Amino acid sequence: MNNDLLYQIALTLIPNIGAVQSKILVDYFGNAENIFKAKIKELSAVEGIGEIRARYIKTFNQFQLAEEEIKFAEEQQIQCLFLTDEHYPKRLLHCYDAPTILYYKGNANLNSEKIVSIIGTRNNTDYGKQITEDIIEELMPYNVLIVSGLAFGIDATAHKIALQKELSTIGVLAHGLDTMYPPQHKSLSKEMLLNGGLLTEFRQNTKPDKFNFPQRNRIVAGMADATIIVETASKGGSMITAELAYNYNRDVFAVPGKIYDTKSSGCLSLIQQNKAVLLAKPSQLIEEMGWLQKKKQPKKQRELFIELSPDEKMIIDIVKQNEATSIDEIYLKSALSSSTVAAAILNLELQNVLISLPGKMYKLRD
Repeated sequence: MNNDLLYQIALTLIPNIGAVQSKILVDYFGNAENIFKAKIKELSAVEGIGEIRARYIKTFNQFQLAEEEIKFAEEQQIQCLFLTDEHYPKRLLHCYDAPTILYYKGNANLNSEKIVSIIGTRNNTDYGKQITEDIIEELMPYNVLIVSGLAFGIDATAHKIALQKELSTIGVLAHGLDTMYPPQHKSLSKEMLLNGGLLTEFRQNTKPDKFNFPQRNRIVAGMADATIIVETASKGGSMITAELAYNYNRDVFAVPGKIYDTKSSGCLSLIQQNKAVLLAKPSQLIEEMGWLQKKKQPKKQRELFIELSPDEKMIIDIVKQNEATSIDEIYLKSALSSSTVAAAILNLELQNVLISLPGKMYKLRD
């Protein structure tokens, strides 16, 4: 039995300890086992925890559930990705409510260089389907990982077209990996396992209850560089995902439609509120994301620091000064905004220049 994994899964089972509190605790204690072995006074003193949550941690005795989950994961060849796992989606780590653990089955790289989420209504029009196909066609030469929620409509269309175009695609689920919702997508999900995968933060036997979907949506928004809303009404899951992406400082694009078409009302509202860029043509996405000059370029050696911005170079110089450097020291010495630092650090991690350590510390990769 993997003791590290046992404590990591157990952390997600403690009442009143959600993703935000778990992230705080892991940053403070370094790993899940240390959290369970800490004294109640130590736990209580952590900001955002307090005595009540500390007691929930110290009285937790449901480790059998964690053992059952490990057994299920081993049988089903599921990867359990904890916050500190090297394969955990690094873009999510910059979200304050990053999932504590993710259950993943598939072969796609969750830290692909370019990731785009494509979402929309369950009742799409032919226009929405065509636009989705045109967008993915435009993304083909750039080897973009396509993410969506495996729902009816635009989500399923995005997954299917990605597979047709031989692009990897990830379906983020609002339930455990022992089931499939909607059941009509069982065949599609099996195809995705061959070129992409299925991802969820929910354990086995978790049903697709309605309150799970907003949680699912934050993964769709947080693990991508950009979120594209093709068609949506003014309320619904796609609008929640768009709002999350906007609050995570991700690029958000909305496809315009007829002003009296309810299936485009959400997109038009996002554009009107300046929460999304109006996507006038698929090629605009490549230009806006700055990917145009990087098309089919050969990889360059990391040590040459090719294509790094002045902000990224400044952060490298700061981190070089110590064995490990805290995020607070980077903020202080760089005088950059928190969003600028977060974006720069993410890019450095993706280029294997910087390594994230427990306690919000960073060091240069050897």
